[in-house]
Amino acid sequence: ISRRAHVDNREIQGILPHRFPFLLVDRILEVEDGKRAVGVKAVSIGEPYFQGHFPDFPIMPGVLIIEALAQVGGVAVMGTERFRGQQPFLTGVDNFRFRRQVIPGDLLRLEVTLSALRSNFGKGHGVASVEGELAAEGDVLFAILPHEAIQ
Repeated sequence: ISRRAHVDNREIQGILPHRFPFLLVDRILEVEDGKRAVGVKAVSIGEPYFQGHFPDFPIMPGVLIIEALAQVGGVAVMGTERFRGQQPFLTGVDNFRFRRQVIPGDLLRLEVTLSALRSNFGKGHGVASVEGELAAEGDVLFAILPHEAIQ
C-alpha cells in the first residue's frame, strides 16, 4: 500500500473520469491506496445545483454528498496497480443517514475506508463532516470495469 498526501485537483482528474460540474472533490488530503482516502470539497454558492436546491435556502443535495464520498473512495481504489486504466462505477449505497445540512461556505471533509475489495467489486464506509460535526455516513458499493467492457 502506498501512502500519499495532498493530491490536487489536476491529479484527481488523472485518476477519476469526472469533470466540472460533476467532480465533487477539490483535494485529497490523505490516501492509502487500496485502503482509505480523505478529501475535501469547498462548498460554494456558485455550485450549479444551488439554483434549484433550494433558491431561498441552499442545501447541498444528499445524493451529491454520497457521490462526493464515492469519488474519494474511487481515488483510494484507482490508485492500486491492478485497477489502473479501468473505470469505477457506483453500484449502490447502504445505511446512509444525514445528520447535518451542508450549506455554502462549508468545507466538507470526506473520508472513505474500504471494508471490502474483491476482484472487481468493493465496499467502503464513508463519513462526511463539517468542522468535526457529522453531516452524513453510510456505505458505498462499487464495481471496477475495464474500458473495453463499457458500452
